[in-house]
Amino acid sequence: MKPVAFGMVLALLLALTGAAMGDEVVRVGSKRFTESYILGEIIAQSIPGGAEHKPGLGNTGIVYAALKAGSIDVYPEYTGTIARAILGLEGAFTLADLQRRLAPEGLGVAVRLGFNNTYALAMREKQAERLSVRTLSDLARHPELKLGLGQEFIARSDGWVALKSGYAMPQKPRGLDHGLAYEAIAAGQIDVMDIYSTDAKIERYGLRVLEDDRRVFPRYDAVLLYRLDLPQRLPQAWKALQRLGGSISERQMIRLNAAAELEQKSFSEVAKAFLSGSGAGAAPVRSFASALFGGNFWRLTREHLLLVFASLAAGIAVAVPLGLFAARVEGAAQPILAAVGVIQTIPSLALLAFLIPLLGSIGTVPALIALFLYSLLPIVRNTHAGIEGVGQGMREAALAIGLAPRDRLLLIELPLAAPSILAGIKTSAVIGVGTATIAAFIGAGGYGERIVQGLALNDNTTLLAGAIPAAALALLIQGAFELIERGLFPALRRRS
Repeated sequence: MKPVAFGMVLALLLALTGAAMGDEVVRVGSKRFTESYILGEIIAQSIPGGAEHKPGLGNTGIVYAALKAGSIDVYPEYTGTIARAILGLEGAFTLADLQRRLAPEGLGVAVRLGFNNTYALAMREKQAERLSVRTLSDLARHPELKLGLGQEFIARSDGWVALKSGYAMPQKPRGLDHGLAYEAIAAGQIDVMDIYSTDAKIERYGLRVLEDDRRVFPRYDAVLLYRLDLPQRLPQAWKALQRLGGSISERQMIRLNAAAELEQKSFSEVAKAFLSGSGAGAAPVRSFASALFGGNFWRLTREHLLLVFASLAAGIAVAVPLGLFAARVEGAAQPILAAVGVIQTIPSLALLAFLIPLLGSIGTVPALIALFLYSLLPIVRNTHAGIEGVGQGMREAALAIGLAPRDRLLLIELPLAAPSILAGIKTSAVIGVGTATIAAFIGAGGYGERIVQGLALNDNTTLLAGAIPAAALALLIQGAFELIERGLFPALRRRS
């Protein structure tokens, strides 16, 4: 792609998104699990005038990258995670140690919220009793047990890596989303899962928390990880955040998690009840229709449509000329098709995580660029195939009647190739509807926001309230393209 063309596409994406964000609002991030959602809401609601909360941004790497890039100002984190997973520290550490190591990055850590949420492993109580497993050392003596652990926990130096080293664990864990692991252990599909000590479902599912008898896990005191310029830039907001220090006990955090996970209250409602000091009342009974067409339905629809159609428009503007170039210039097809094919193989989350530090932004802009890149292959390939499929006889006839190359392209080749090109655009659009749900992992919204929250809460109603509209949108788009084909192609054939 020519640099000028790419610059025009990038400018289009930026213009469509209105990506600029004012510095007058505190931007709060959170990770993709219940407790982080709740703490993010508490932080945002505790600031006078409110703040912008970007929920469920993914794992530690993505949220930390967003903080470094300045896309968010603060998010709730844990001292053990900062020390081990972010800074790579070993042994004992203090808050001052963390502060000193973070300062060169323009970041700081402060405001202990008041509770320690350490990692642990848990088993079904009856099975643990039968096998006499009470500690992690006991677990190491049972290689036959099936472990289902979160992907981040498996990869982290203070997670499975530390356990495998500290206890010589013989098991080979299976990667499993934390929100689904409780159902899996209850069904007997796994025997052991990783938990947080403030998880609300430990008692509900009858689990035994195994003792870390060799003290492998450090303390995970909840703190605020923030940009160092925040106290100077917004002093009143920072004062409000400091008042959160010591305000949440471990028992309170368990109750807050339970209100979201077991009582089906929204994260916003849980945070509001905590800050007001009132006990949250019973959650109203939710019908599927109310979950589907709830207060954020139209906002999510607008965001999803923007992601799909803005990226598709940019993809058409670039991919159709690329396909034409590949078909008409000798030797160009192979490198062009190979390049867009390689882009298609890049995992979406990996591409999004790469774009955050590259662009210094989270949200709509990196999501649109990723979706634009994924839209190229079907359109380029079908444009190339459509132009190549125009018979040599048609080209010779056009030459015989004296048509110029531009007229041959507009009057003969493009009309005849239109069905193939439109099929590529339709494929790209339908794929884009599904892929756009991944954008919720970096705060771009859309129907994926509900899917991510549903996974975090193991709430099938919320998950389906995001998945069904996405599927319906894909069907609507496919139907619209078929109507276009019926009305457009006869006219194009008559014209050519």
